[in-house]
Amino acid sequence: MASRQGGRSAIPTESTVREWDDPELSGQTQRRVLFIDTDLTEVENRGGVFEECTFRGVRFNASTHTDAAFVNCTFVRCSLFDATFTGCKLVGSFFDDCTYNLLKVSGGDWSFTGLPGADLRGVEFYGVKLREADLTGIRAAKAVVRDVDLSGASLQRADFTAADLRGSDLSTLDPLTVGLKDARIDLTQAMVVATALGLDVRP
Repeated sequence: MASRQGGRSAIPTESTVREWDDPELSGQTQRRVLFIDTDLTEVENRGGVFEECTFRGVRFNASTHTDAAFVNCTFVRCSLFDATFTGCKLVGSFFDDCTYNLLKVSGGDWSFTGLPGADLRGVEFYGVKLREADLTGIRAAKAVVRDVDLSGASLQRADFTAADLRGSDLSTLDPLTVGLKDARIDLTQAMVVATALGLDVRP
């Protein structure tokens, strides 16, 4: 019987890795591998593919990932301090009790990811697809969330205090349940928020 971790069923793994000596992940293809307490600090990953892998207690500090894929992966108590993801695919992945200080994400597809309750204060997301992502209760004060596709995303109880949200899709945002004090938005978004509040917006 599958156990429950981080709010979803654990994916069965077929092998385990505790130590990684290669400074690169580039070109690697891993499927259903369990990484436990692995130190991936400062690794370079260009085009590496990870499918249905579980990362538990893994350190991704200062690592760089370009055009890589982490599909349907689970990240538990991982550190992503100063990690950079550029043009990466993380569709269907789930994050549980991870740290994200100075995380930078540019482009790529993070649709259907689960980040409920994540502390995303000060992180940077530019031009990322986060369609139908679970962002319930995230703490994203002073984060940069620019030109992000949030269509269908769950944003209940999210805190975007003083965040930069310009250009992002706010169609599923309920301003009565989301913290928006001092958040920066553009004119189009202002109309979306006003309409969600029941205001009659006219020229």
